[in-house]
Amino acid sequence: MQDYKKLIVWQKAHALSLMIYKVTEIFPKEELYGLVSQIRRATVSIATNIAEGTGRNSNQDFSRFLHIAYGSSSEVEYLLMLSSELKYVPLDIANKLNSDIIEIKKMLASLQKKLKTVH
Repeated sequence: MQDYKKLIVWQKAHALSLMIYKVTEIFPKEELYGLVSQIRRATVSIATNIAEGTGRNSNQDFSRFLHIAYGSSSEVEYLLMLSSELKYVPLDIANKLNSDIIEIKKMLASLQKKLKTVH
């Protein structure tokens, strides 16, 4: 068991959540219970699953939660693309956030691979 706050991937996922909350504040009000809610939940799910996985008793359980976090990352990646194409997010901000998501996905995959070699 480890402190999730010390994991760089969790720190990046948490920072992404904060940015997504900030960016979605400017979305149209009619998207509040649609796209805004979905992209926020998916983004928070990344950091949440990393945190929950560190509290599990085995590397196998932790790896399963990382897998879920990876899926949520892919969901955010798509929702961000959609938001950008709908002109809700400026292209430069969408590109920066997309780079962050890709980095998080790579880190999650790397951590999963490391966990598999440990046991």
